[in-house]
Order: sequence, then structure tokens, then C-alpha cells
Amino acid sequence: MLTLHVARNGNDQWSGTLASPNTAANDGPLATLTGARDRLRAIRATDELPACGAEILLAPGDYVLDAPFDLERQDSGQPNASIVIRGSTEGRSRILGGQAITAWHPVTDPAIRQRFAPEVRDRVLAADLAQAGIADPGSLSARGFLRPTRPAHLELFVDGEPMALSRYPAEGWLTISGLPDQAPRADAHGGTLGLQHKGFLYDDPAPATWAPSDDIWAYGYWDWDWSGTYERVEILDPEKDLVVTAPPYCWRGFRVGQRFAFLNVLEALTQPGSYYIDREAGRIYLLPPEGATLTDVWASTLEGPMVRLDSVEHVVLRNLTLEVTRGDAVVIKDGADCAIESCTIRNIGNRAVVINRGTRHTVTTCDMSQIGDGTVEIRAGDRETLIPCEHKVSHCHMHQFSRWVRCYTPAVQIWGVGAEVAHNEMHDAPHSAVIYWGNENRIHHNHIHHVTMETGDCGAIYTGRDYTARGNVVAHNWIHDTGGVGMGSMGVYLDDCVSGQTIEHNILERCTRAVFIGGGRDNLVRGNILVDCHPALHVDGRGMDDSDVWRNMVIHTLKDRLLAMHPEEPPYSERYPDLAETLAYYQREPEPHIPPEGNVIEGNVCVGGEWRQVGWNAKLSHLDWGINLVTKDPVYRDVALGRAEPPADGPDLLEAFEPISLDEIGPQEPVGATS
Repeated sequence: MLTLHVARNGNDQWSGTLASPNTAANDGPLATLTGARDRLRAIRATDELPACGAEILLAPGDYVLDAPFDLERQDSGQPNASIVIRGSTEGRSRILGGQAITAWHPVTDPAIRQRFAPEVRDRVLAADLAQAGIADPGSLSARGFLRPTRPAHLELFVDGEPMALSRYPAEGWLTISGLPDQAPRADAHGGTLGLQHKGFLYDDPAPATWAPSDDIWAYGYWDWDWSGTYERVEILDPEKDLVVTAPPYCWRGFRVGQRFAFLNVLEALTQPGSYYIDREAGRIYLLPPEGATLTDVWASTLEGPMVRLDSVEHVVLRNLTLEVTRGDAVVIKDGADCAIESCTIRNIGNRAVVINRGTRHTVTTCDMSQIGDGTVEIRAGDRETLIPCEHKVSHCHMHQFSRWVRCYTPAVQIWGVGAEVAHNEMHDAPHSAVIYWGNENRIHHNHIHHVTMETGDCGAIYTGRDYTARGNVVAHNWIHDTGGVGMGSMGVYLDDCVSGQTIEHNILERCTRAVFIGGGRDNLVRGNILVDCHPALHVDGRGMDDSDVWRNMVIHTLKDRLLAMHPEEPPYSERYPDLAETLAYYQREPEPHIPPEGNVIEGNVCVGGEWRQVGWNAKLSHLDWGINLVTKDPVYRDVALGRAEPPADGPDLLEAFEPISLDEIGPQEPVGATS
């Protein structure tokens, strides 16, 4: 295999075949990834690339990108002859999309100092962005629910940890206390909302002490506990306790009692580890974390992807650390058989890995944390033909994700057909761990805990709103200790009539609700252990409801999605014959009331908590009930054996239940950069 060396003391005019500089020969390692890529291209042009492939080997050190590192079709490897880009076995190799800030000084301007709380006035430090080589301080943007992905603002990282943008309150939330002179409008669910352009009222004295600024922002769950967005504050009137935000406005409107917080307020710089950006003056203020030496401080600057693979095949990224960027870490478009292995991806403004189309790409044994949006996003496979993408995310550790866009940006999100998410650990996030849309995706042997910690009416694993999105399997996962505000959270949430899902052999502990079937059909819930959930199983019949919001869902959204897949024709008619019964409802009447028929509930063990809630137009007779065990007996698990199984003296659960091995759940291979 050909090895090209890259080192901080290298030179892109050298050959790259030497690991260290040879001054006598004026040769040695290359200096940059781009230089190594171009050297490989030159070698290919002379047909000198070995049949066994090549590797680009980065020596220990920091490699700063001021533009994306792009690989294209011409940079591909071959089967059994991949192009490998990897960190040195001698230590860590960091690729960064940012700029180090080394010159910090005390704040001496009296006008600025007097805006700080007295207890932190002598501890806040400042840095000049231009002096640090940062020409663009970036900007906050109206990110969030139903909004497109946008690069993050400039962020600050100290000793590998993200600092918090100054926030009021520093912890917890304010609440919308009222609506300015206006008549609230109905929200279609029995509640009322205030008009977006009229703003909302609050009840707190602190904003009266703040200097005027046109760069104050607010993040809030303005209407629902699952639809948070960032809004620029256009009017902040402390005399009236009024906030009016700028367009594009929040999704539906403002609801009294909902949560919000102000961001990027200089006077709110009170918590160690927080910062404020004065974009007009080109200055950043930091209240350092306790004990920080400020020898490793970085600001994110790069807005494009750090690494971009376009129509590439057989390329491997291995044993690299990618961090400190405003955009995505790795974007893969089309191509096949590329892999991200044993990498550490952290402190990212948008997503860790994005895979658009292509086949058989893998993300494995990676540690991904402090991600601004979702961690891995997959959009691949063909829903009309059901041709699978065969992408796989496995044996990864994903935590502290959804830092900025806090709803619907999970550890893994799938849009498509035939992806696999297996043997990962996912935890510490405000919303879901896995969200999937499409067909025949497999989510299995994952350890998921402490997610949905800030939101409500959400699921650790979530999908919804499609009668045709069938063939997905959620199996052998361990989901426990989820959060949830308002109506709480679900372990597995089959929302808004999604149908044809298999939920089997999972352990769900201490979730508000374990398995939630929201009006769907033909779902199989089999062989699960459901512990201390309230209830373990929820089934409703919202597809039969007469209110406008649910009628619109059935006769427009669900119907359109059903007919778009041509369920009366192959492959859907052959793969999912039960769809014929759903289609028949629409063929018999233009506005059908569709019951939750065909759901099979068998072989489950409910320990403590509450067993089931069946209502809202659903009847017990709509479901096919097999043998299930409901008990208060906690001896369902033999910890020493790492197995979960029902007590021996319980009813015969037949073939619907199989012992669940805890030892086989979660990563089974080493995670993160290796030596």
C-alpha cells in the first residue's frame, strides 16, 4: 500500500513518502489534506497507484481547515483497495474548522464593566476577533422546528468543551405570562394562541436593566413542547413587559404558560463557561470555566462541511478527531462503500455525518458528542421501488446532541429505505434519539437513555403519519429513564396513524409511556419487557375522530401519502398486502373514519406501572390480543446473567417472547479514536 504522510512541519511541494523532513533531500511529509489529495491525483495520472490502495497518514497535531476538504469520484478507491485517511498510530490528529484565540485580557472599558454583575466584573475576559484572525463573527439565525439547516454562529470552545452563549435565566426558563391586547385564536386542539406578529408578555424585572441591543435572541417552546425555535427580539419593552420578535416568526403562535429564555445578553454573562459576542465591535467576552488555563481555546469559523465526499467509493476516514466548526463535519453524497471508523466527532455546529443517497456507507465505532443539530442523518433508498440503501450506523457512542436545534434533530434520523442502526449508545439530549421515516429500516440492540429530557409529546424512538411506511423493525433495544414535560415522553412512539411497524424484544423502563400506537394499523408489539411505565401500552383511534385537525390528517395528508406509493401495485401490493384493507376505506367513501385494526399485542411482560390504555375511539376489539403477562413481581431480570426474561411461573408466552441479553445491547466494539 502506498502511504502519503502529512505533518504540521510538512510541505505540499514534497513527495509525502517520508514521515519526517529530510533537509538534505529537500523532501518529507506533505502539510495538508488537500496537498495529499492532489499528490494522489498526480500519482493516478501516471498509473502508479498500487493495486492494494493507498493511505494518507496524519501525524499528531492540529490541522486547520479554512475551506471544506473535498473528495470527488476521481479520488475513489476500489473493492479491497480503499483509500484510507487516518490518524497516526503515534497519537491524535485533529482536524478543526476554527481559529485558536490566545490573546485574552481583562475588560477595562468602564461602560462595559458596569453592565456586568458585580460578582463577575473582574473575572470576565475579552478578545479581539480581528486580532485572532477572525474576519466573520457569524450571526445567530432563526433556526429550529420546520426551518432549514443553517450554519451555527461563532461558538467558543475551551479545553474541548463548548461554552454556553449568555442566557437569561442562566438555568431554567421564563414563561409567557400573557398576550398583548389581542383576541387569541383557536389552535384546533381546544386551546388558544396569540398572533405571532403581536408578540407576548413576560413577568420578570431583569430586562429593564439591559442596554438596548438589536442582537438579543430568544429560544422558546412557543406553542408546543416539541417545536422550539430561535427568534430575534425586535422589540423588548420592559415597561410593558412586552417582547415582539422579528420574522419569520414562530410556527403557530404564542401560548400562555410556555417556556422561553433570552440569549446573547451581555448583562446575563453570569455563569462560568459562558460567553457573549459583540459583533458590531468585533469582540468576544468570556467568563472562563473554573480552573481553565485558556491554553486551548478555539472559535468556530468554517461554515461549509469539514469533509465532503461527492460520488466517492471505497474511501475510509479512520482514527481522526473532527471538531470546532459552524457547519457539518462530514457530508457524503451518492457513491458507495465509504466508511467513517473509530473517529471522534465533537463540538460541531450542525450535524456530525450527513449521508445523501448512495449505498452501503457505514459509520461505526465513533464517539460523537456536543453536536449542534442531529448526529447522523440519512436520506437514501428509494421509497417507490423499495430498493434499500444498506447504510449502517453501528457501535457508536452519541451523546450531548441537539445542542442548538433542540427538536427533531436526533442521534440518528432516517429518511428512506433499508438503513440499519445497531449496537449504539445514545443519551443526554432534549428530544428524540432515533427518528425514522420510510420503509424496512432496522433499529436494534441500541442502548438509549436520558433523552427527551426537555421536550414533551415525543419519543425516544419516533415515527409517524404514513400508512405506507411499513416493514420497519425496532428490536432488542434497551430504553430507559426518559424525560418529558407536559404529557411526557414515549419509549417507542408510533404517532398519527403510522402502520405496519414491528416492535419486539425490547426492554423499556421508566418511560412515561412505553409503546404508543396513535391510531395506526397492523403494528406488531411482541415479546417486550415494559417496566414502571404509565401505561406500558397506549392505543387510540384518532383516525376516527371528527374534529377538523384529525379529519384533515386522514382525508388529505394520509391519503396523499398512501396514493403516492401506488399501494394497489407492486412492490407495495406484494410486500404489504394488509395495505389493501386500508386502501379499501378510501375507495368506499371519500372521507373515511379508519379504525386502529390489525394491531397484534402478544408475549409482552408488564412489570409494575400500568398495563394499558385503550380509548379515544379505539376499542379492545380493534386489537388482536395474544397472551401477555402483567405482574408486580420485579424478578424479571437476572443481572448476573445479563438477561431479561419473564418469571418461570408466569403464563406460557409461547414463541412470542425470547430472553433478552443485556450484554448484547449497545456498542460491542471499541468506540472512538484508537492508537
